[in-house]
Amino acid sequence: MSLLENHELRKESEKAENILISVIIPAYNVASHIVSALDSVFTQTFKQYEVIVINDGSPDTEDLENAIRPHFHRIVYLKQRHRGAAAARNEGLRRARGLYVAFLDADDSWDPTYLEEQLAFLRSDGGYDVVYADARIVGATTLSGRTYMEICPSIGAVTFASLVTQQCGVITSGLVARKEPIMEVGLFDETLRRAHDYDLWLRLAKAGARFNYQKKVLLRYRYHEAGLSGNAITQAERDLMVLKKTMGRDDLTAEERKVVEARFQDRTSNLWLERGKLELLAGEFAKARENFKQANHHRKSWKLRFVLYGLRLSPRSIRWVFQKRMN
Repeated sequence: MSLLENHELRKESEKAENILISVIIPAYNVASHIVSALDSVFTQTFKQYEVIVINDGSPDTEDLENAIRPHFHRIVYLKQRHRGAAAARNEGLRRARGLYVAFLDADDSWDPTYLEEQLAFLRSDGGYDVVYADARIVGATTLSGRTYMEICPSIGAVTFASLVTQQCGVITSGLVARKEPIMEVGLFDETLRRAHDYDLWLRLAKAGARFNYQKKVLLRYRYHEAGLSGNAITQAERDLMVLKKTMGRDDLTAEERKVVEARFQDRTSNLWLERGKLELLAGEFAKARENFKQANHHRKSWKLRFVLYGLRLSPRSIRWVFQKRMN
């Protein structure tokens, strides 16, 4: 019998009543970071948890397994073909034995009191279904050292509308939730390769889940920067996939539909705008003008009208202005 088979039998024989929180960690190309993530879990002041690591068909499986081998006796280790983070998290949810679940990306890490403080917060004021905390941004980015809520503040109550408009933004690694509501709304949508977490938060809020957040920094969030415009385009595309899916629901109230449709228009405009910036900086003036025209169609703006006018008269001058603003 292999080490992993022995390990699985040992984990299955543990008493489930000793597990209150299931920590779910999807792993894909993270061999160089996952030990730090696991160490941050094993140094928690709260001890009633299990750790489920899901290898999502990672190409660095040999390095990954070598990295986590010293921890095999303390984790449930699952392997699947590469199906994406949503599928990996769902597999973890199906195997989870805790009343609560905490998601941790393998390149992020928690402060030692993270689970203790999040669980206390989750149980406060009569109890919440979902809570999240602030994070310190780390990694090779100009945002390093700042907090997530400095960049993306959570303002006011967490509602379906505030999640749609992203007045409240959730870091998945900073979230602890009751497992039952997640199972009831159907887990993560595996057809969404991106933004499946945003989609789940919207479905939970629509189903009546009670959200709250604390602005205390309790984790470190590794931000992967591939250029600000590139990130803005990717984020807009992710949001639009979820918003389009949400607009297809037949149970939205008139006010909820209005909010979702307005946000869809706004993010569509933003997508065209960011594409226009990239084309402009590349000197593709005709393409830039068409993108800015589409952006203005979805969100009327005197600034966009000015840019369109400038692109007709002196496109190189407009590009120079954009370049100066980016430096």
